[in-house]
Amino acid sequence: MASRRDGGTGAAGATATATAAAAAAAALGSPVKQVQIDGLVVLKIIKHFQEEGQGNEVVQGVLLGLVVDDRLEITNCFPFPQHTEEDADFDEVQYQMEMMRSLRHVNIDHLHVGWYQSTCYGSFVSRALLDSQFSYQHAIEESVVLIYDPIKTSQGSLSLKAYRLTPKLMEVCKEKDFTPEGIKKALITSENMFEEVPIIIKNSHLVNVLLWELEEKSNVAEKQELLNLASGNHLEKNLQLLMDRVDEMSQDIIKYNTYMRNVTKQQQQKQQYLHRRQLENTQRQSRGEAPLPEEDPTKLFKPPQPPPRLETLLVAGQINTYCQQIKEFTSQSMGKLFMAEALQGHNS
Repeated sequence: MASRRDGGTGAAGATATATAAAAAAAALGSPVKQVQIDGLVVLKIIKHFQEEGQGNEVVQGVLLGLVVDDRLEITNCFPFPQHTEEDADFDEVQYQMEMMRSLRHVNIDHLHVGWYQSTCYGSFVSRALLDSQFSYQHAIEESVVLIYDPIKTSQGSLSLKAYRLTPKLMEVCKEKDFTPEGIKKALITSENMFEEVPIIIKNSHLVNVLLWELEEKSNVAEKQELLNLASGNHLEKNLQLLMDRVDEMSQDIIKYNTYMRNVTKQQQQKQQYLHRRQLENTQRQSRGEAPLPEEDPTKLFKPPQPPPRLETLLVAGQINTYCQQIKEFTSQSMGKLFMAEALQGHNS
């Protein structure tokens, strides 16, 4: 498995859970329609990023829990330790197995149900995430990936979303047919690659009582910032990232158009070659000579290699994510502007 710093994980994690998947087969029966997360798990994920996430550093970890009917209950998690390539002696698979074994000994849910990853400004749609989630979902059908965005969370709302690969994309990944024909045949688009699963955060009654007591004893002065429009920096960064992805998309479109032109040009050359041979055979037949030997045109005119379409779909999916985030922030800002205008008119 790659280092935690490159944004790739999951393959070794899924391999490490091969034995656990067999034990969980009876419990994991049908695809989940809802994800229920304990508040402790959310706090652990946030704490993991605060302790080890520096700047745009990606932190990742394992989700543990079980499936009840069509609901996936995530009751615990543990992080992947950050390490560099110099730590050659560190065995991540052994580390995960030891962690699950220790949790089982203290009677805590120890079955893999997915993994989590942090992201900045919603930049998580990538080939590394797709490959990792495919490895998990192939081993354990109900597994999900939790995406935590600390930047968006700092704007005032917890950003935690659960995603799964759609059945269509799972079939394409199993067959490893990412050609334009394979993608088109499977009807894969940027909008049906991932499916979002609704999340419910649940706390015990004792934790809720504790939170109420802490709120009553809190001495922090209450600040009303309902009309705060300080989201310009976030929107600007999203627009910059969106423009970068659009540039990548335009480059992919240029490559695909070049491929289509080469295919058309080759088809024309092939037709001209066959026409010349047909004319020459007609002339040889009129002279009483034997026709030219049969040749396979595909050996003379090898089709050009088509550009991969999966990367283009991932870029399109990331563009869609940026657009959704920009839409959310702009809609909030527009609502605040109308509220401020109405209050100003009322006071005047």
